[in-house]
Amino acid sequence: MAFFEPALERMRPAKIEALQLERLRKLVRYASARVPFYKAGLKRAKVSPEKIRKIEDVARLPFTVKSDLRDNYPYGLLAVPLSEVVEFHASSGTTGKPTVVGYTRRDRETWTRMVARCYAASGARKGDVVQNAYGYGLFTGGLGLHYGGQAMGLAVWPMSSGNTKRQLLFMKDMGTTILASTPSYALYLAEVAKEGGYDPRKDFNLRIGIFGAEPWSEEVRDKVEASLGLRAHDIYGLSELYGPGVAIECEEQEGLHLWADEFLWETIGPDTGEPTDPGERGELVFTMLTREAMPLIRYRTRDLARVDTEECACGRYHPRIMRVTGRSDDMLIIGGVNVFPSQVEDALMRIPGVGEWYEIIVDRDILDKLHVRVEVEPRVYDSPAFDPNVLQQTITDELRSVLTVFARVELLKPGTITRTEGKAKRVVDLRKPA
Repeated sequence: MAFFEPALERMRPAKIEALQLERLRKLVRYASARVPFYKAGLKRAKVSPEKIRKIEDVARLPFTVKSDLRDNYPYGLLAVPLSEVVEFHASSGTTGKPTVVGYTRRDRETWTRMVARCYAASGARKGDVVQNAYGYGLFTGGLGLHYGGQAMGLAVWPMSSGNTKRQLLFMKDMGTTILASTPSYALYLAEVAKEGGYDPRKDFNLRIGIFGAEPWSEEVRDKVEASLGLRAHDIYGLSELYGPGVAIECEEQEGLHLWADEFLWETIGPDTGEPTDPGERGELVFTMLTREAMPLIRYRTRDLARVDTEECACGRYHPRIMRVTGRSDDMLIIGGVNVFPSQVEDALMRIPGVGEWYEIIVDRDILDKLHVRVEVEPRVYDSPAFDPNVLQQTITDELRSVLTVFARVELLKPGTITRTEGKAKRVVDLRKPA
């Protein structure tokens, strides 16, 4: 197992908790003194920095939510003057004002170190060649994986997303060993490679994939690994929390190590806001422990996951996120039943003959039926023995078994659904705004 910062990555639980408490107390004093939003929030909660005496006291602090970033757009949550900011990133702002995050030089160094840890945990070594197909620019994915790869001593090709044929050319000619992209784009690369006459297992030198920025299932992992001949690692992050690099799967692939020296994590009931029992699935909440430019206290991610605190076989005690299974705000209500898109993917990818591309159609606020459009695998679609009625019924039965709701299933010819070169659009919302 490789380590980028062995002393920090191998810390024992008691030492991690002691460091977290020390940094939490400093962070609360810092944010209260420098950010009016937090000064007012702590006053309303009747909590002063001096009252933070143990880790559990974090539950006394107020939550921060995404709308708080938009309400304080653009610079209202900065804890430093603009003269100390060296970089900004922002969300797309498709649902309103973008969320803006700033970085001091030390923040960027912290982010870089965390991503470098992620590379090391995935099995990267000096001499590896990274093909970075995450988008560069305001999105944090491209630059985050770029900075961390360089710090790790890797050779980084800043490809960005898109231009798939050139991606494949470089992948072959440059001897790429690590692919960084969304999992859906990795599937698309494999599809186009085969159409172009490449045999990924023979023509490419890939051994590691670092995939994130969208939810994906174990079944998709299996398909990516089989089609590209690499070991696929899930990486987690949010632009509000630096970007990618908050957590990653190590070589054991048994959960994503969350760097607990930089983040104090909680899981809460998404409806109640109360802490969940240890090991129980809940909404992930993070407090950034060392960030200078824009510290966030108890930031509600809306991501749902279970966290395991046991030692990993790799030797790390940093807790492990046991895969993000969906977002509380992605939930669909179908005939009174709560359904997450990730559940649909889990069910579909287990069925032989189902391709990697599907869509969930949403056309009313409250649905009584699930409408799923699914591509058929090319080899199955072209087979004389293919019976669409049988496959359609199999999918319908599987979805009903897993979700307990009826699904209207529409089978599609391979290549029907529009491919994306970034995040896949799995849910198509046809509802018109009121």
